[in-house]
Formats: sequence, structure tokens, C-alpha cells
Amino acid sequence: MILGAVLAGGLSSRFGSDKALAELNGHTLIALAVHALSGWCEHVVVVGRETAPAPTLPDWPRPGMGPLGGLAAALHHALDEGYEAVLTCGVDAALLPDDLPELLGSAPAFLAAQPVIGLWPVSAVPQLEALLQSDERHSMYGFADRVGARRVETALPIPNINTPGDLSALTKRVSP
Repeated sequence: MILGAVLAGGLSSRFGSDKALAELNGHTLIALAVHALSGWCEHVVVVGRETAPAPTLPDWPRPGMGPLGGLAAALHHALDEGYEAVLTCGVDAALLPDDLPELLGSAPAFLAAQPVIGLWPVSAVPQLEALLQSDERHSMYGFADRVGARRVETALPIPNINTPGDLSALTKRVSP
């Protein structure tokens, strides 16, 4: 069983407003992310927000830990609920590939260009806890290296929305 987790705890500082609520073709980015993961996962949660179109979890061990805090919360929840792995994406990763699970294969694996998009085994909880409680830099790439995750390349880049300009450009590309 795979738990889907949308990592949505960022401050949206480059975007200038809550980008999770920004719209692409009439749908909020957070709703698009939840919808995408729900096609591949038994259950989807949103981490790092209090309100969302899916059940929410707070970052672990506390807010402000970056994407790894969201991943840690999702992995802890998955472990408690009997899931084998967590499929993650950021709230700003629009238009995930239709074959994402096949691209990633078995856990642990992540997209090389966007490490928040990955498949992580619940067995990685101890390594992630150790990293988050250490003085080491809390990076997705560092964690991926710790757990021996495979870096997966994609044929086409996956849009990552960090600014209103990114959203505008993507809207023009995908307008019906």
C-alpha cells in the first residue's frame, strides 16, 4: 500500500502569496496535486497545512523543517497506518507524468530534477529522524543519498511553479 503526500508547508516567499491556492485552468495547485496522487495511492494527505482538500498532517518534528519535515510526518503516518511507502510531490509540481509510479519503480527513488517528487519506504524513518535531529544540512538530496535512493531522469521537465511568472507561462502552455 502506498500513501500519497502533498508537501505543502512552504512559505511561498518567491510567489508572493499562498501558491497552493493559485489556480491553473480553474483548479488550485493543491487540488491538482491531491488529484494526481489519488490516482496512484490508496489514500492522500497534505502535510504542512491546516486546511486542504484532503486530510492534513503537521510537519515533523515541527514546522520550518523544509520538505524533509513534511516527508517525516508522512512517513510516520504511513508507518502507523501500515503503508509500505509514501509517494510525495510538492504543492507546486504541476502536471506530473501519467506514468510516475512506473518511472520511479521501487522505493526509494526520486526525480533527479525535483527530489520532492519521490517514492520513499517507511523503513527510512530512522534515517530521516537522525538527519532532522542532527546539525547536518537538511536537504532532500542528502536524505536521498543516506537511504540509497535512485535518481530518475525524465524525458520532459516537470513544471515547478515558484513565481507568478512560472504560473503564467504554464497557463499559456496548457490552456484548453
